[in-house]
Amino acid sequence: MYNAKITAVAYHAPKKVVTNHDLEKIIDTSDEWIQTRTGIRERRVVAKGEATSDLAAAATCKLLAQRGIRASEIDCIIVATVTPDMFFPSTACLLQDKVGAVNAWGFDLSGACAGFLFALATASMFVKAGTYRKVLVVGADVMTSILNPKDRNTYVLFGDAAGVVLVEPSQAGEEGIMDFLLHCDGSGGKYLYMPGGGSLNPATCETVAKNMHYVHQDGRAVFKAAVPGMADISAEILKRNNIPVSEVALYVPHQANRRIIDAAVERMGLDASKVALNIDRFANTTAATIPIGLAEAYEGKRIRKGDLVLLATFGAGFTWGSLLFRWSF
Repeated sequence: MYNAKITAVAYHAPKKVVTNHDLEKIIDTSDEWIQTRTGIRERRVVAKGEATSDLAAAATCKLLAQRGIRASEIDCIIVATVTPDMFFPSTACLLQDKVGAVNAWGFDLSGACAGFLFALATASMFVKAGTYRKVLVVGADVMTSILNPKDRNTYVLFGDAAGVVLVEPSQAGEEGIMDFLLHCDGSGGKYLYMPGGGSLNPATCETVAKNMHYVHQDGRAVFKAAVPGMADISAEILKRNNIPVSEVALYVPHQANRRIIDAAVERMGLDASKVALNIDRFANTTAATIPIGLAEAYEGKRIRKGDLVLLATFGAGFTWGSLLFRWSF
């Protein structure tokens, strides 16, 4: 059996920047209100006609150039998203065609904010089993496509972006992806969801009029569950692997709310200087937040080969998880 490791990472965000001051002009909110409650200053928004697969394709092209390989060398594509271009074909199929990954098969994975971590764990098992040697893992969402511009409690929270990593077999002696813990609790589904568009409430004039195709969230309930969820599962995976929190070189939490991140970090007893943050510049990009954090850490030379990296996430479902790995490049 092989072990698996991450060998490349990249991200892509749309050019258009929307600041909190821009939102003040179109919705009853303020920069102070948004920053105090979320930590967000600005977010990226797609151009008209730009879809999730477009963001994913741009990020993938950067990754291929970084790794120095052709798209035809990719064996499998897993796209974590809750905003696919369309129900079918899958965004993975659309991405495969756009980048020319002619030898890859793929599928979409719906895990909300935990989607990227779920997809990364899945990819690692494919590689560990020796089934595939190059698995592209994508976290991409165009969240602005499902936001109600009249709901200030959700409209200010999200942005659009894509992040990608490549998972390959590790070399002898490399730890690579060491462990992961994944959970879901369907009883939390009523606190963060989009009721319209599926088989239960297919699109009709009535569902559109009732705003059922937008994100609905009980922010207080999500916050209450997310803080212990992210902190406890992060501590659990370290304990399971007999690793003290002081050995973590980089902690990349899902970027839903700065207060959630700060509370989780404090609860863990982790040095705040080791935390990757991008929520201030990108807002919550759902499945893309963690790979963006990894890509920025790599570009900023915050991590070196052999460093211990801990990922943690919490999202709709409820879904949550953690993943531990050694940086390999």
